[in-house]
Amino acid sequence: MKKAAQRRSKILEVLDELGQVNVTDLSQRMNVSEVTIRNDLGNLEKNKLLVRAHGGAFKTNNLALAVSEKKSINLQAKRLIGKKAVTLINENDSIILDSGTTTFEISSNLGDFEEITVISNALDIVNNLSKFKNLQVYMPGGYLKEFSMSLVGPMAERNLRQLYCNKLFLGVDGIRSGVGVFTHHMEEAYLNQIMINIAEEVIVVADSSKFKKTGLAFIEGFDKIDKVITDENIEDKDREMLLQHNVEVVIAS
Repeated sequence: MKKAAQRRSKILEVLDELGQVNVTDLSQRMNVSEVTIRNDLGNLEKNKLLVRAHGGAFKTNNLALAVSEKKSINLQAKRLIGKKAVTLINENDSIILDSGTTTFEISSNLGDFEEITVISNALDIVNNLSKFKNLQVYMPGGYLKEFSMSLVGPMAERNLRQLYCNKLFLGVDGIRSGVGVFTHHMEEAYLNQIMINIAEEVIVVADSSKFKKTGLAFIEGFDKIDKVITDENIEDKDREMLLQHNVEVVIAS
């Protein structure tokens, strides 16, 4: 019982640091079976110390973070990234804005274009775009995921496969060195993969804090990403890692 208590205490420490944990990672880190880790997570969930999710768990206060609350985190960096992203868009482009608080900032800066087409599965982004008269806006449909205010599911997936665009601006929850980009939700990860497949150019928009985070759902490796737009606080090792994977790094300042 003492070893179990120590192990669960360590899980909570990792959870507090990262915001989420993965069963496989914890199993390797603590040199115990995945079954043991799942039992530990189950025990911690019963005591309301975390919330289980597919393949791992979240901090209770992290899972409940609504879109409106997330928008205030690193807001200045997100605004700079949003403005920088717009400089990569050309007249008559067709673009996808994935759901997310950084892509929302891109949507706020599209008013000067005479004609572009914007595809988005995010309700808050589409609502924000409605104030601009010269945009063609498409939503792929789907069912509402209230946590991210986005439309996901088979309908969204089927409709997206019928489209093609010049640029995808992809918001992510985490960037893992040498692996790729992640989100917290399986449905969104699968939809993101389809977005990547129908885009001529894939541009990840993520403030530098995302390099210290990960997620339970893998989206894609760096071989599918053309550019990352981030802020000037990106660490040298993270910039070098991206360059080694032939990903262009664009600094918003």
